[in-house]
Amino acid sequence: MTRAGKKRLAGAALVLLLLLAAAWVTDCDPALLWARRGHLTDLTGAMFPPDWGFFPKLAAPLWATFQMSVTGTVLGAALALPAAPLCAGSFHAPAVLRHILRAIIQITRSFPALILALMATFLFGLGTFAGTVALTVYTFAIMTRLTYEDIEAAPLSAYRALRAMGAAPAPAYFRAVVPAIAPSYLSNGLYLLETNVRHSAILGYVGAGGIGLLLNEKMSWLEYGKVGMILLSLFAVTCVIETVNGALTRMVREEQSLPPFAKRGLLFTGAVLFTVCAVTAAPPDVSHTSAQMVRSLLSDFVRPDWGFFFDLSAAGLGWLLLETAAIALAGTCAGTVLALPLAFLSAGRLVPRPVAGLFRVVIMAVRSVPFLIYGLIFIRATGPGAFTGALTLAVCSVGLLSKRFLEAIDALDFRAYHALASMGVPPLLRVRHAVLPQLAPILASAVLYRFDVNLREAAVLGLVGAGGIGAPLIFAMNQYDWSTASSICLGLILLVWAVDGLSGKLRKKLDI
Repeated sequence: MTRAGKKRLAGAALVLLLLLAAAWVTDCDPALLWARRGHLTDLTGAMFPPDWGFFPKLAAPLWATFQMSVTGTVLGAALALPAAPLCAGSFHAPAVLRHILRAIIQITRSFPALILALMATFLFGLGTFAGTVALTVYTFAIMTRLTYEDIEAAPLSAYRALRAMGAAPAPAYFRAVVPAIAPSYLSNGLYLLETNVRHSAILGYVGAGGIGLLLNEKMSWLEYGKVGMILLSLFAVTCVIETVNGALTRMVREEQSLPPFAKRGLLFTGAVLFTVCAVTAAPPDVSHTSAQMVRSLLSDFVRPDWGFFFDLSAAGLGWLLLETAAIALAGTCAGTVLALPLAFLSAGRLVPRPVAGLFRVVIMAVRSVPFLIYGLIFIRATGPGAFTGALTLAVCSVGLLSKRFLEAIDALDFRAYHALASMGVPPLLRVRHAVLPQLAPILASAVLYRFDVNLREAAVLGLVGAGGIGAPLIFAMNQYDWSTASSICLGLILLVWAVDGLSGKLRKKLDI
């Protein structure tokens, strides 16, 4: 065996050991899920047909959910545009400032939107204003990271030429660099808008407004017909947003052209929509916020509970973080295994278009359901614990990974595939030899990204009893135990930082 072959074998063995360890930590028991599958079918059957008479009551919460998503996404993306060059290594921002801003971005990215929303409710009160602030901060952190990475990869010759001619840094950046990164920047912004719609649908669980409050209420009261109506409404909203986003993304990438007056009309419509969402947003409720409360929060937050931080028992921070990472790893692996065949069945270039259309609808339906709802469904079959968390993230991973895989398949060069078909090679062998080699780097990149997302989402699954660090963190915050909350946040930041570093090294090694 060659040296390269030995390395690949060792890498595969290491991955297998990690997956087995994750399965052991999360108590994965497929036999239990199969034995209690009836609980899942009964619960799903209770949601459909939905309670159509409940639909009129959904208009206001649905609008609030959409309002938070649009306002938070636009504000966060707009703030990221001037902040990104200060973080980019290819620009000449002071090194101290660049390192501080990158650290702030990394710390902020460590927290899921739900935790940011809970923090915002302590400062701005309950309601959609706190949710909008959370989504703005969440979008800002992700967009800044993606944008400064695009800047570092972009050619800067035009920018340097303008600077040599005496142009100030800011005008040179907006004239020379922003147009070069605009397609990627706008595509990322559109993707985050779609993501934020799903996030805003669950922010009501912590009092941050939107349809999540109603969803939580109806799930708690076992009014499953009304829950089905809410989920069907979210599916419809997701379909509309995904269709519009797809068209806009094709225009941004210049795959589809529009006359100038149509482009101006789109820009005007978008500006009006954002203005309406921002102007009609609910104001903050600071009636229960005081300077003394904020000082107490800050003073306790900078003094972590080191005893809990270094506790190595099953109730300590170390084990909870390990369990969180194991939930994310097991969920990502299971989701990948399920998403790959689903993506191939959804590709119109590989299967008949009616079949592909049906499976695309399935993928969209899976993606439209908030991840906490999956947690509440699975917990009725497998009970509370990490196994439920792994199942939840597996299904959530299917939605995102299937879409990413499908987009990659649609963009492939199929000449080799058709050549093998003309030679009479069976379909599976055609996929093996002509499609998978092209897909491998894209698949690896998508899986690493999804694991990064799952690590954050695993941090809040404890809210529904699905294991991990989420429950202790949220309980500590709700009880104003800021020292414990601080130690958990610090541990979560270090975990995400370590995984992010490992992911970066894997990307460089795999050249993705």
